[in-house]
Amino acid sequence: MRKYENLVIVKPTFTAEEIQASLKAIEETITSNGGEIAITDSMGMRKLAYPIDKNERGYYHVIYYSIAPSAISEIERRFRINEDLLRFVTIKYDSNREIAAWNHLVQKAERKAAAPVKTETPVVEEAPVAETPAVEAPAAV
Repeated sequence: MRKYENLVIVKPTFTAEEIQASLKAIEETITSNGGEIAITDSMGMRKLAYPIDKNERGYYHVIYYSIAPSAISEIERRFRINEDLLRFVTIKYDSNREIAAWNHLVQKAERKAAAPVKTETPVVEEAPVAETPAVEAPAAV
């Protein structure tokens, strides 16, 4: 079984639930053809380099997996049929050097997934209290 990586760009017009359902269908396509998904990495909504079908943005998702080379043609055929995808690319890792790079990318994605989500807490600065000068009453003449 060889190591592969797929980058898919899903249409940005979908809701979060529709995007997750589309990604689940993509992952199901890989596993139904005998693939073993190592890890996935959601890169989120990003601006495209150029408009595709009048879309300026797309939801990027990377899937790292192992599969028999004969199944790749079927997976790519299903990706071409899938109207939810704007673009996809399949990258094959073949040599020892490429497989080491694939392992490094998988470990990096695992660390990213295991890291706690950083939420920025808004810093509330108290406005400086302006001292109002004491106003003296006008002197009676």
